[in-house]
Amino acid sequence: MSDPCPFELPSSIPKPPRPHPDAPGSTPYVSSEELVEAVNLAIHLNRPLLLEGEAGSGKSQLAKYVASALGLPFYSWLVRSTSSAQDGLYTYDAILRLHDVHVATLPGKRASAERDPQEPMHYVRWGALGKAFQCKECPAVVLIDEVDKADIDFPNDLLTVLDDPREFRVHEADRPAIRAQHPPIVIITSNKEKGNLPAPFLRRCIYSFIRFPTDPARLKEIIAIHHAEAPTAAPPGITDAAVKRFVALRERDDLFKKPGTSELLDWLQALVRLLARGDARSIGERANKLAERLRNPEAPLPCPEVLLKLRADWQRYGPAL
Repeated sequence: MSDPCPFELPSSIPKPPRPHPDAPGSTPYVSSEELVEAVNLAIHLNRPLLLEGEAGSGKSQLAKYVASALGLPFYSWLVRSTSSAQDGLYTYDAILRLHDVHVATLPGKRASAERDPQEPMHYVRWGALGKAFQCKECPAVVLIDEVDKADIDFPNDLLTVLDDPREFRVHEADRPAIRAQHPPIVIITSNKEKGNLPAPFLRRCIYSFIRFPTDPARLKEIIAIHHAEAPTAAPPGITDAAVKRFVALRERDDLFKKPGTSELLDWLQALVRLLARGDARSIGERANKLAERLRNPEAPLPCPEVLLKLRADWQRYGPAL
């Protein structure tokens, strides 16, 4: 039996009887009660949820988890330095249309069976918000990832899209405005790469900070969920020793880039690969030696390539020359 969904849709929006075709599959995630409450507040107040926290703390994965748990469509928008708020709605390929117009003038040529230069909507490519605004039967979950990568005006421009009346027009086509029948559930992540976000933007958001889980029991819970369907999992003794070594590594003051949960999960799989080498009859002996090495804080890290991503960290904790 699956766990009950922790997220709540308003009574006016019934939960879909079956997952939407654009809903993600099963998404493993360990969420705190505070984070669940923040998501539910964002849903009921029709406000974007702004998430901050160090890399690898699970910010981006939360949006997919919400969509999976509710069976809602999920659309992701990875913000870049050149992104504009318009990109989240749609982009218009005027160059392709001009190309098709030119090809159509050539004798015996046709640009495409799917595109007609007389129909401007054939050259529209919907963005994540544009798709979400057109969901009729239920709200969509939209992830706006790394909002602070864009220009400083981008967050405020985004407000004009997310605020009422939540509608937009395709300016290149003579069409009625597209208005969201159900306000999308918008989750925005930030790493504060360019400092604090604008105050008007912050006022309109629900805010939550995801603390990195440092409790070994919590980390092992995350490992268990993510590796539940893995063909091979690390033996309990290896997992316990690896988690303690991982926490101790993150607690060092001289570490420039602390590894995240994704690196911990990859590291455990790398340790399993180490154990699989050689004669299967000696795997128990290799597991004992590896666990002993992990428990010794002075011993070199096994598979440091997975955890250490900067030269300064590699020189301190990487393999000895």
